[in-house]
Amino acid sequence: MYIQRLILEDIKEYQKFFPVLLISGARQVGKSTLALHLNIDNYITLDDINMYEMAKNNPKGFIESLSKPVVIDEIQRLPELLISIKEYVDKDRINGEFILTGSASLQGFKEISDSLAGRIGIVELYPFSLKEKNQSCDNIIDIFSKNLNKYLLTKYEDISIEKNIIDGGYPEISKIDSQKGKYLWFSSYIRTYIESDAKELANIRNMDKFINMYKHCMFRSGSIFNKNDIQTQVGLDGKTFDSYFSVLEHTYQIQKLQPYFNNQLKRLAKTLKIFSIDTGVLCHLLQISTEDEFNKSPLKGEILETFIFSELLKANSYAQSRANLYYYRTTDKKEIDFILEYSNKIIALEIKASKTVKKDDFKHIYRLKEEISKEFDKGIVLYMGDTFLEIDENMYAVPIGFLKWKNLNIYVE
Repeated sequence: MYIQRLILEDIKEYQKFFPVLLISGARQVGKSTLALHLNIDNYITLDDINMYEMAKNNPKGFIESLSKPVVIDEIQRLPELLISIKEYVDKDRINGEFILTGSASLQGFKEISDSLAGRIGIVELYPFSLKEKNQSCDNIIDIFSKNLNKYLLTKYEDISIEKNIIDGGYPEISKIDSQKGKYLWFSSYIRTYIESDAKELANIRNMDKFINMYKHCMFRSGSIFNKNDIQTQVGLDGKTFDSYFSVLEHTYQIQKLQPYFNNQLKRLAKTLKIFSIDTGVLCHLLQISTEDEFNKSPLKGEILETFIFSELLKANSYAQSRANLYYYRTTDKKEIDFILEYSNKIIALEIKASKTVKKDDFKHIYRLKEEISKEFDKGIVLYMGDTFLEIDENMYAVPIGFLKWKNLNIYVE
């Protein structure tokens, strides 16, 4: 069964205004499947050795020979092809002619991507969100930005939330029932990622150290990014570490989260946090394959926080009211897991692995509210319980199951 991606409407809009559209995302995230559902007859992939050789040997002639519009899959295999695409569209600009997919962001090819400025629209595709799995069109970023009172006392029980965390969001995993099958898929995915995407994007001289660094970064998902600590443990110099880490970023394995900063607040930490983009890959690396193993893991809190980060990241990629996403931490280590900064308001989110919520769980949010009173909109604690509650004025306890269920039928703005 094909699950429609919620970013599809954004893609259709980009096609109206840009001659080139890039759908960028991690390997196996569903880019090719999405491209094939754009009703474009001509599709080629650079994984085909014959197509690859033709494009490499004569990029200009190759682009000119293609019937348009055309989907070119796996463009990261031959990024210099983008120069020939630029030359072609500059001669006769027709919007929607080229749909490209790539397993690496264009930031990894900055000089080439800069030449396409004004000609290319970029859409980032992530693994399935809970909403997509449940075939809901709701967007949690948009919902959180509005009045939440219509949801009060509604129950959103979800006994499968742990399973969703362990499985992650890669489309193929949703088709596999057995625990062994999922283990084999994740093992193959990580091996293919390292042998293909990572090698293609960078000149990695010591693959063992790259793999070791990859695991160390993943194991710190949801934590403060201590570059020197990881660098020392892996045995890499600063320049090599930065090069390897950029590969993890550009291939959508790791994402940085900036700390929130406000001129009114004097004592804010400035250190980054890092997150795995998919909890399925993270749990596989941590050897967590059952709900019992997840609940007993000393990293349960960090994994849950990673899961919520991933859901916010996905929703924000196609939200109508997009937010800047941060975390909040003071120099005396008072922390709020996530800050959503909209154009004129701030929403604070805390994550709790418990099934109950008390007012004390909002203590750091109350402190933030006092310090930025005019900008503060609401505080939310996402928890493992089942009932949507208002703990205090504009302070809400929201079941994590709310991220999954369809809500439009009860929502009134």
